[in-house]
This record gives sequence, C-alpha cells and structure tokens, in this order.
Amino acid sequence: MAIFKQLFDEATSTFTYLIADEQTRSALLIDPVHEQYDRDRRMLDELELTLKYVLETHVHADHITGGGRLRHELGAQFIVGKGTGLDCADRLIADGETVTMDGITLQAISTPGHTDGCTSYLWNDRLFTGDTILINACGRTDFQQGSPENLYRSIHRLLSLPEETLIYPGHDYTGHRVSCVAQEKAISPYVFGLDLAAFAEKMQNLNLPKPRRIDVAVPANTHCGGADVARAAGETEAPATKVC
Repeated sequence: MAIFKQLFDEATSTFTYLIADEQTRSALLIDPVHEQYDRDRRMLDELELTLKYVLETHVHADHITGGGRLRHELGAQFIVGKGTGLDCADRLIADGETVTMDGITLQAISTPGHTDGCTSYLWNDRLFTGDTILINACGRTDFQQGSPENLYRSIHRLLSLPEETLIYPGHDYTGHRVSCVAQEKAISPYVFGLDLAAFAEKMQNLNLPKPRRIDVAVPANTHCGGADVARAAGETEAPATKVC
C-alpha cells in the first residue's frame, strides 16, 4: 500500500506530490517549493515518514525548489532529468530509468520542450507531467531552451499512454487538480485538432509576461536550490496551502 498526497502552493500555483510506502514509511516528494519547507517537514513528521528522494520535473522559473534544503537537512537524494546537466544533483535520471523505493517504482520519461531537461514520472496509472502537460493547457516555450517542436512531440508521447492514465500537472491556475489522457486528447486546445505547424504557431503567438521570479528562481535552481535560499526582496511568508 502507498500513501499519496497532492499539495498546493497558492503563491505560485505549484503542485507538490508526496508518495510513500505505508509499510516502510519511506517517502519521496516531487517538485517541493522552498517557501513550503515547514509545511512539508511537518507533514513528514506527522505521518512518521523518512524522506528518501526529491524528484524534480525540471529547472523551474517561477519558484525555487525546496529540494536543496530537504536534501541538506533530511539527507534525501536530489534527482532531476539528465537533460538539465545539473552537476549539483545526486542523480541525473535518463529516459526509461526508474526510481525504486521499497514497493514503489517510478519511471522517468524525458519530455523536453518547455525546457531541455523536463522529465515526467509514471507511477502505475499516475503520470506527473511537470509543465509539459497542464490541465487543458501546456507549458510555455519562449525561454529556457523552449522548443514548440520538442514540446509537441513530448505531449503526444505522453498522450500515447493508456487513456485512463491520470495526469497530475506541475501547476494549475483555474482550480483544477487532476486530468487524464483521454480528457486532454479530447478537449485541450493545445492538442485537439492541431498538427505540429499549427501548434508551433500557437505557441509562438502566446505573448505571455515574463515569470515574476525567473531572475531569482533559475539561478537558484541551477544549483539545486541550495540549502538556505533567501526570499526575493519584498516577498512574504507563504500563505495557507491546500492539501488533498
């Protein structure tokens, strides 16, 4: 049996995921947020879990990973996609490789496009897509080695999985929490009815604002978050968060 929790950071609309083995109490976190360290540490303590791994889906531009401090204080291994080239990581995981923790196994799927190093993780019928597939949306491609062509191929690779596969994204800005392959194929405006040329044109014309924290987050995350990252000037403590 496994323990699974979805956590949400209101400030950056970021999802963090906890997976733990109920018998051995070993745990991993996917995409923790630096400002939510106290929340995550408290949850681990309350559930009597030992954090073994932190898995990152990519080098984030909108928040600083909490993985650096969690690794420093709890001894967890920091794992990120091979395409990131991060020398600070304990492990650079390649396409098709697995992370095994007692009775739990996650498979890494290389999904470049939003960034070169984007990696999704498949656990049984649950797919953690980072920013590659969002609910009824997808990640942007206008910075950090972004490529509409690569993202299109990555999205459709993931959508070739069984239609009942649940999709747990890295963010959501509209109050949604989970999707599935069948739903994204049917209704996503970034998938339905678009060939590669049309997708690339759509992505090139989004004209999105620059992420607010990119100048702080990217340098910090290229060093795996560090052990103690200061907040940007003017930022306050993280607000209350949702846990499912």
